Amino acid sequence: MDERVAEEILSAYHRFTRSEWAALRADTPLTLTLEDLSRLKSLNDPISLEEVVAIYLPLSRLLALYVAATQGLFKATQRFLGAEDGKMPYIIGVAGSVAVGKSTLSRVMRALLSRWPNTPKVELVTTDGFLYPNAVLEAEGLMEKKGFPESYDGTALLRFLHDVKAGTRNVRAPVYSHLTYDVVPDESIVVDRPDILIVEGLNVLLAGRPPKDGRPTAFVSDYFDFSVYLHADEADLEKWYIERFMRLRQTSFRDPRSYFRKYAEVPEAEAERVAREIWTRINLRNLHENILPTRARASLVLTKGASHSIETVELRKL
Repeated sequence: MDERVAEEILSAYHRFTRSEWAALRADTPLTLTLEDLSRLKSLNDPISLEEVVAIYLPLSRLLALYVAATQGLFKATQRFLGAEDGKMPYIIGVAGSVAVGKSTLSRVMRALLSRWPNTPKVELVTTDGFLYPNAVLEAEGLMEKKGFPESYDGTALLRFLHDVKAGTRNVRAPVYSHLTYDVVPDESIVVDRPDILIVEGLNVLLAGRPPKDGRPTAFVSDYFDFSVYLHADEADLEKWYIERFMRLRQTSFRDPRSYFRKYAEVPEAEAERVAREIWTRINLRNLHENILPTRARASLVLTKGASHSIETVELRKL
């Protein structure tokens, strides 16, 4: 990246050290227990109560302020228009690489935000459910690009976000199984006018090129009120991905229904070679081509160190 461009990107953010960000917690109460945290964290993604206090409580305080301000603006607009009382959910996007810890971050955020009095109803949806089924990906030659933008049903995802943002009742989202590595047929989750919707996915901040014919178009991030990019060094991401893969060999890979069942039985050295090859061939390429370039579009960038702890926080200037 050109140094001048890099400096311009960095100048768009307020940068905080871990201790500086932690000080912004103020008197925000800790509402999670160790038991809660053990249920919320993902495999191979350690997180402590100290991490919640230092990073997530200030973030939940900030988001509570943003949501309250947005709710106030919406109500003022409704009064101006003479419209009946409605409800417009606040939508938060969470982006980042495979193995960086997006799921843990999203679940912890959901738990904390749901404890604020003005946002009791917080829902979480991952874009995995909007992947095309494996049968479609295989027919289109896209199995090797699963997780790349073209492997998603973008039209269905945009329709879902449009309906949620419009306050439509009982909007359905498809469900994805990491066990079978496929969309679950005839299964969905229902999102019914939440106060906050968290949308987690690899490429949710990606903005494609507008159509050449001049037709109006929308991008997923157009529906976000706030967005978080979770960042880490590539070497750490590769290490975490391989560690997770090796741990899954001892757990879910042993399930007869697992798509990756065959890797539970191969020698450890072979399994590690396969994990590294998958990372390099698919996940690292997706990171370089589609995910990392969207970092500068996030409202907030959280950067992890090798121990999984978040070391720096960058908040976009208003």
